[in-house]
Amino acid sequence: MKIASVADVKARLSAFLKESEDGPVVVTRNGRAVAVLVSVTDEDELDRLVLAHSPKFQSLLDLSRRQVEETGGIPHQQFWREMKAEGRKRLGRGGRRSRTAKR
Repeated sequence: MKIASVADVKARLSAFLKESEDGPVVVTRNGRAVAVLVSVTDEDELDRLVLAHSPKFQSLLDLSRRQVEETGGIPHQQFWREMKAEGRKRLGRGGRRSRTAKR
């Protein structure tokens, strides 16, 4: 892990972006960490990173956890039956995409 001041990062941003490929670069202001540069290798990783820092998404996860704790959730097999049924409904009865289904 590399540590660099805001001034250093401003002066050599491209170099620090390259260094972030080897590990996080902690950016400091007056000796205190204020940001972290992390390399993103694909869209899935970017999505996970953004969602991890989304207050709205975290609130939704908290609500879901509370509901599962209160109700016990649903059994694993029931969940997958419902997902399969929902998929069939979206694709049409034959299991293939209908002409009106969005791609």
